[in-house]
Amino acid sequence: MKKGVLEAIVGCMSCGKSEELIRRVKRAIIAKQSVIVFKPALDNRTDEVTIASRDGKRCDAIAIDRPSEILERLNGDRQVVGFDEVQFFGPELLPVVNALLERGTRVIVSGLDTDFRGEPFGIVPQLLALADSVTKLTAVCMRCGGIATRSQRLINGQPAPYDAPTILVGGDEAYEARCRDCHVVLR
Repeated sequence: MKKGVLEAIVGCMSCGKSEELIRRVKRAIIAKQSVIVFKPALDNRTDEVTIASRDGKRCDAIAIDRPSEILERLNGDRQVVGFDEVQFFGPELLPVVNALLERGTRVIVSGLDTDFRGEPFGIVPQLLALADSVTKLTAVCMRCGGIATRSQRLINGQPAPYDAPTILVGGDEAYEARCRDCHVVLR
């Protein structure tokens, strides 16, 4: 049996990661492939049964608490399995991804590659090392209009301190896309 492929879509906040995942999933559906998408239950910005892009595109998804639920929910073979906001899944996702790849599944993951400090985020570095292809997207810096590769966390409009918790689910009210020059890390 032919092994699967792992595609990683990464970048900062507001760069179009979910939009690109949705685009790839829709193309697989057009190709009559069986598809399932998962998202972490922690991400409650939309409902439990969809992922959404900032421009309003949507895709069915299943919210899960633990990666161990994934293999239980795969009733039958799926040709394509997608994961949104992959940075919120713990290291338990890695053996699940490897098992899917061994089955010949196309796995597509999307998520933040760095946290608000500009440091590697969660399991994303390991997934990037395993990936067959990596798409790194950029956004527009909300300060200078340059190429944004960082996610600036804001508290009352000001940069969050370095020791703030790593995980804070939020959108435009809590984060801005910023270039390396405009990104501020308070120590």
